[in-house]
Amino acid sequence: MAPSSQRLDPDRCRRRLELLAALAHAKSARELTTPQRLRGMRLRELIATRRRLVN
Repeated sequence: MAPSSQRLDPDRCRRRLELLAALAHAKSARELTTPQRLRGMRLRELIATRRRLVN
């Protein structure tokens, strides 16, 4: 039976904001590395295809 208008204590609110900021940072870092990862996967795929055609 928790009241819906109860405020979060300041420490809990601060920790929550820090967690959300860390998650946002991790997401943006992951989005930056994704194109490089895709480019590397595509390059490896092309090399493997060429090796199959040559042999």
